[in-house]
Amino acid sequence: MRYASALAANPAETYRQIDIVGRAAGGDPHALVGLLYEEGVAALRTAAWAVERGNYAVRGERVARATAILFALEAGLDFEKGGDVSKTLATFYHGLRGQILQAAVGTDPAPFRDAANSLDEIARAWSSLKTGPAA
Repeated sequence: MRYASALAANPAETYRQIDIVGRAAGGDPHALVGLLYEEGVAALRTAAWAVERGNYAVRGERVARATAILFALEAGLDFEKGGDVSKTLATFYHGLRGQILQAAVGTDPAPFRDAANSLDEIARAWSSLKTGPAA
């Protein structure tokens, strides 16, 4: 019953993980990248929240998640098809990881918010590629 006990310990997190798996199961590459952006922004905003409350364990978990997501986004770039856009995104992801890791040793939540806002801006641009401009 250890597994059931672990799930019951944090029902909200359990539901969130199940939701993520369900949304990722569709396999639409565009949607999967969008999900990575969404999760990255959420991780960075939670890191800022954790810093404000002095919860450095949560900050560490969210920093690890955000950097892993940025690595995944970079690994998914197609430099042959994406050309200069892929190179620009690779540079952006690399720089953002550095910003996040630098912020992780401090006590200021602002760099996490700045990183979240930057990633959210890219996420919105990504989202508009699939849906097209608003009519």
